[in-house]
Amino acid sequence: MLKTVRVMLIPNEKQRTRLFQFSGSARFAYNWALSEEKRNHDKCGKFLNDYELRKRFTLYKQEPNNSWLYTVSNNVCKQAIKDAVKAYENFFEGLAGHPKYKSRKRNPPKFYADPLKIKFTATHVKLENIAQSRKKNRQRANWFRLSEHERIPLGTKYFNPRISFDGINWFLTVGIEVDAQEFTSSNDGIGIDLGVKDLAICSSGHVYKNINKTSRVRRLKKKQRRLQRKISRKYEKNKKGERYEKTRNIVKSEKQLLRITHRLTDIRTNYIQQATTEIVKREPSFIVMEDLNVTGMMKNKHLAKAVQEQKLAEFYRIMSYKCEWHGIRFITVDRFYPSSKLCSVCGHKKQDLKLSERTYHCEHCGTVIDRDMNASINLYQYGQSIINH
Repeated sequence: MLKTVRVMLIPNEKQRTRLFQFSGSARFAYNWALSEEKRNHDKCGKFLNDYELRKRFTLYKQEPNNSWLYTVSNNVCKQAIKDAVKAYENFFEGLAGHPKYKSRKRNPPKFYADPLKIKFTATHVKLENIAQSRKKNRQRANWFRLSEHERIPLGTKYFNPRISFDGINWFLTVGIEVDAQEFTSSNDGIGIDLGVKDLAICSSGHVYKNINKTSRVRRLKKKQRRLQRKISRKYEKNKKGERYEKTRNIVKSEKQLLRITHRLTDIRTNYIQQATTEIVKREPSFIVMEDLNVTGMMKNKHLAKAVQEQKLAEFYRIMSYKCEWHGIRFITVDRFYPSSKLCSVCGHKKQDLKLSERTYHCEHCGTVIDRDMNASINLYQYGQSIINH
């Protein structure tokens, strides 16, 4: 079983410059591969596989004006071309849209590292060809400090290492192979209903509140709004004709805004990680969740912001892979299953249930229960029926 680990790097100024050079070369190779495919298609040629494209790219690097491509690792450009070919294959299979060119402004910098040449210690990671000299004292530039010690296990096989930049920090993401755990539990299962008022309501009675309603997050959101208005006023003040001029003060303010945005994202993600870990540690025999149509929920202008801040799809994703890690059976319920409309006691379906009704009143048996708790119990009962059959 593969497990992905993400660790922040702490590069110095020279290492940071080289990382941007590597990511720029990867973006250039990706866009070059797309251009070659388009040019070949216009000439009614067959689709070029990655082997043919890499042969052409080797000849392209030998031209006098392209010698700068030799200053980065060959694996960076080679994998970028493979990614471009994979994007076209996904497009042909109907799994994704048509590949687009990568932009320096819109696409985050990232590149691939060779898993056979990457080396780890408890505190550092070694990347290939970061140092441009073979002298022993210059080779130290290949070693990057890790923000978390002993996070990545040593002496194992690594898969698909990627280095990416989020606007503030550089991160290393690598896959490692771990043994699947054998799990046998005598505890009961859990049904989990996700919502906007509260993040998650479990059929066992545990309720995880909305982290966005805490004073800590509200204070950061208020600071974020003020900074956004401040940046907008600066843009209007420096407008020349129909174009906006970006000054150093604007760049400085945008970096502050990016830090606040990342801080809010980290708080929400950390809360989801803690909640899912707490649920998994109870060792339930199964976990049932509904496959929510988050894209459709985002189309509601009154709920779009709240749904986005709750990160419901992220909760579902994290819970699914943690169940796989611990050997817990994860049951997905179809999004059209009326978990909120069914009575958890008698099974009567209430057709005219509105979103504003937070308490469920059963017209058949007279049961009065919280709407979200009723949905979580229905999900648990659905999973129990699956287990019994």
